[in-house]
Amino acid sequence: MGSVSPATLPALKTNPKFIFFTDFDGTITQQDSNDYMTDNLGFGPELRRKGNQDVLHGRRHFRDAFREMLDSISTPLDQCIDILRKNIDLDPGFKEFFHWAKENNMPIVVLSGGMEPIIRALLAHMLGEEEAKSLQIVSNQVAPRPGKSINDENGWQIVYHDDSGFGHDKSLEIRPYARLPAEERPVLFYAGDGVSDLSAAKETDLLFAKAGRVKDIAAGKLSVKEAASGRQ
Repeated sequence: MGSVSPATLPALKTNPKFIFFTDFDGTITQQDSNDYMTDNLGFGPELRRKGNQDVLHGRRHFRDAFREMLDSISTPLDQCIDILRKNIDLDPGFKEFFHWAKENNMPIVVLSGGMEPIIRALLAHMLGEEEAKSLQIVSNQVAPRPGKSINDENGWQIVYHDDSGFGHDKSLEIRPYARLPAEERPVLFYAGDGVSDLSAAKETDLLFAKAGRVKDIAAGKLSVKEAASGRQ
């Protein structure tokens, strides 16, 4: 795989035969961290669900509804992270899978519509600092509001990864791998079953979805493996 620079496609650094792309919230974790913050620290589940319905029915872009959710949270970012550490659980099979993938030279790339500081903090808490550092994470960022620190009340805001309607079009990260010449291209896997995951999954060879969600994504005509946990 020498014709493509690992600096351009970091997951190729170890010349893997397989790459595992995965969503974070509700896939690596059992709960969605952004939903948890909105429901408990922001404007609550009713308005969050209304925003979700608006997105599903095409009345709003995901990025606008998601920003509104997060803007309703006034809690300083460091306090948000502390609360999430106590309330968000790792999928029971992920830690074992993480170590198996590492031993078998299968890079795991986290593609998330969430925010990197929160994701890294949760992974460090769940896997350990060094293990979390080894994971490539492609997601949105956090920035301070004018005149404030992210750890002030009403001090932080999301910074989207790109200009797409999702705020982070995950397929853009996978596509360069998918378009590699056949002799250089690893087998690509994807785990995730949210609305923002479908376009990303279409760039890969096999989609893993948690039990109960396969019917929701079958219309995408993808090769799908139903999994009860990260071990399957």
